[in-house]
Amino acid sequence: MKREDLRNIAIIAHVDHGKTTLVDQMLKQGGTFRANQVVEDRVMDSGALERERGITILAKNTSMHYKGIKVNIVDTPGHADFSGEVERSLKMVSGVLLLVDAAEGPMPQTRFVTQKALELGLKLIIVVNKIDRPDARIKEVEDEVLELLMDLNASDEQLDSPFVYCSGREGTASLDSSQAGSDLKPLFDTILSHFPPLELDDKGGMQILVSSIDYNEYVGRIGIGRIERGVARQGQEVTVCNYNKKDVNLKGKLVNLYEIEGLERVACESASAGDIVCFSGLEKINIGDTVCASDCVEPAPFVKISEPTVEMIFSVNDSPFAGKEGKFVTTRHLRERLYRELLRDVSLRVEDTDSADAFRVSGRGEMHLSILIETMRREGYEFQVSSPKVLFKEVDGERYEPVDRLIADVPETVTGPVFQSMGERKGELVHMSALGSRMRLEFLVPARGLFGYKSEFLTDTKGEGVMSSVFYEYQPYKGELTKSRVGSLVAFETGESVTYGLFNAQGRGTLFIGAGTPVYEGMVIGFSPKDEDINLNVCKTKHLTNTRSSSSDDALRLIPHKKMSLEEALEFIKDDELLEITPKSVRVRKRILDSELRAKARAKAKSQ
Repeated sequence: MKREDLRNIAIIAHVDHGKTTLVDQMLKQGGTFRANQVVEDRVMDSGALERERGITILAKNTSMHYKGIKVNIVDTPGHADFSGEVERSLKMVSGVLLLVDAAEGPMPQTRFVTQKALELGLKLIIVVNKIDRPDARIKEVEDEVLELLMDLNASDEQLDSPFVYCSGREGTASLDSSQAGSDLKPLFDTILSHFPPLELDDKGGMQILVSSIDYNEYVGRIGIGRIERGVARQGQEVTVCNYNKKDVNLKGKLVNLYEIEGLERVACESASAGDIVCFSGLEKINIGDTVCASDCVEPAPFVKISEPTVEMIFSVNDSPFAGKEGKFVTTRHLRERLYRELLRDVSLRVEDTDSADAFRVSGRGEMHLSILIETMRREGYEFQVSSPKVLFKEVDGERYEPVDRLIADVPETVTGPVFQSMGERKGELVHMSALGSRMRLEFLVPARGLFGYKSEFLTDTKGEGVMSSVFYEYQPYKGELTKSRVGSLVAFETGESVTYGLFNAQGRGTLFIGAGTPVYEGMVIGFSPKDEDINLNVCKTKHLTNTRSSSSDDALRLIPHKKMSLEEALEFIKDDELLEITPKSVRVRKRILDSELRAKARAKAKSQ
């Protein structure tokens, strides 16, 4: 059967190349919204964190109609840390729009997602976006994309992919790079002509491959996926199996069946092969499962998701302030929440540890785990996490570590500090090119060398640099890093910080807290440029005297303190420190709170 009335496509690109903005315009011009309807920008970024940060975190499904043909669209994340979302989403589609910025060209994540699309044999339409940028270099970007496709061993058909030139913000497309176009019809026409109708089996037993999971408190878990063959019907008896896990064998029925129309799910009686559907009624459904008609149980192959490269230990908060600000604070709450996240996030791994109240959580990168931490604290969870560590591998008796491909666009005048920082982090320069007055530097650098580098990079480039990285491969261990470290300023006693104590402390380094902040012994209250910890009493008040003078009553002036964000705190903490996470606060603390016990442990470690 050929589905002439349907196309399933995904939009893939590097972060900030304009995927979600283009989808906005496609929905508007595809008739999804009324002519007078007020629609907010980036309508697909529905999560609070997505709107705050201006990034896509979860892949989302939508649809539009053009010339009587339904086009299902999957909007995918651009950050490398959420590439698991991209990998599973590509199983639902038969073609992709590869979006590339007309000025930046292909970036690390562009290479990663393109490679995944090519491996699945998907057809490409290359969309050069933001052609209205004053620094657009369209011809060079075209050549760079073709070089990338050749580098990734694309087939002849994939190398002949059509180019479309767009301005996502203006909602225009053109097949001629010298003309801007007036609407997106050239893009729509190219989608219909280049992506052929799906050839599907509508006679065989029903089969749905689950590529995503949603949750609704009224109907429970909702599976989302493409019908691979046959016809799915509401109320149908089904069996769940899994291609990679032979022990999965669940029975149930499709209680509710929905199709995606625009931004809404519309209930339907039945859906045919090729349709992307949502269904409820199977409480234990997971990503990668296949839902089959009970008389024809046959699992569909599912893409193998790339392994995590970074791990952290999540544990129950045991600081002196434990339980004061959080709603969910026990081991049971923490365990339940982390294992529930596994059902939705295919890139995440959670394991029990030797300690009953600590769990090893592995992900794609610092940002992947920091988004999970931020989501949990907003839900009312209180816990603590360790510093991030990379996951090493043993290959033929040799230690291997994850290496990232880093691309940095920097002004020509500040390349020196970047080279120096990369040298300290065992980075290896593999490519360098000029982009006008700026330089594009490409490095292969150990993933552990990039922890905490982002803020240093902005300082090195005077705020004008742009950097992004993606996992490249495992390589032999590069040795110890020589990057400089800072010391911590540690509170000496429990109480409330006062201006007098802070005034005396601020000469030792940069403070994280202001006056009137509750502190406890062992809490990190700032950092020092010296590579050693300094104990300070910020609760110390000025002794009263029986004499007064005009000078002694002068107001003490405090330097404004540095307010640490969650990502900055994760970059800052060292191996002997933990990050205390509550709905209201993010505090850095020492693992051993008592200063005497901490000094003994340090002396013992040195002697060994």
